[in-house]
Amino acid sequence: MHVSLNEYLRCNNVENELRHLIMAIANGAKYVHHAMQTGDLGLAGTSNMYGENQLTLDILSNDIFVKELQESCQTSVLASEELDDVIKTPEGKQGRFAVAFDPLDGSSLVNANFAIGSIFGIYEGDTFIGRRGEEQLAAVVVVYGPRVTLLYTTRDGVHEFILNAVSEFILSQEDIKVDPDTNIFSPGNMRAVASDEKYLHVMEDWMKKGYKLRYSGGMVPDINHIFMKGQGIFTYPGYQDAPNGKLRLLYECAPFALLMEEAGGRASDGQIRI
Repeated sequence: MHVSLNEYLRCNNVENELRHLIMAIANGAKYVHHAMQTGDLGLAGTSNMYGENQLTLDILSNDIFVKELQESCQTSVLASEELDDVIKTPEGKQGRFAVAFDPLDGSSLVNANFAIGSIFGIYEGDTFIGRRGEEQLAAVVVVYGPRVTLLYTTRDGVHEFILNAVSEFILSQEDIKVDPDTNIFSPGNMRAVASDEKYLHVMEDWMKKGYKLRYSGGMVPDINHIFMKGQGIFTYPGYQDAPNGKLRLLYECAPFALLMEEAGGRASDGQIRI
């Protein structure tokens, strides 16, 4: 029996407002997937607030999700990694949720035909100032690969859905778990070994122990691999040119940390729980 995302959310007593919001994200993901298959993949000639060159697809994906989220009438404010400022939802369409998102994480990998994704953290309220990752009500990650999949948690476990041939997300796995014991590692930012002796020692230790290397160059596919295999470690430390690293707490780390903890794993900045 095929169980749709909407049906699953309803049957698991996810409140209507949050259910509508997650369905808006799922709907936006379908348009983004279509845009990847048919649209312009080149540079847009602009950069985001972090100075990173934007692809036309980055901007289009951002516009798609902003439109879908605002038209859901469930959001109060949106924060996107591609925008300099937050977006207040227009009068008449306002809801109770603040959504922070990376509309297309890893977009530079599109031309190489690698998997990439979209990341969402959902909070109650109308601001992100002073918020902690543990305040998230839900997190959603969409993976665009050979298959399009959607992982979500509403703090009741992690569940996966696959986009089928008639453009509907269908349940594929529920209550995904991650084993603390692992022999798989995905070492992002390997150049950090040149300036961080501790990172070098960790890499050497994992290689001496025979850990299997599974690294695609993208945060979304590499952490998704951990969920699918039920084990693994993903790292992305800072280095000399970027001592604080390049992953953003609000848009990337907090949503994935919630998903990982709900699956029985852990997420740390090296010092404290994310």
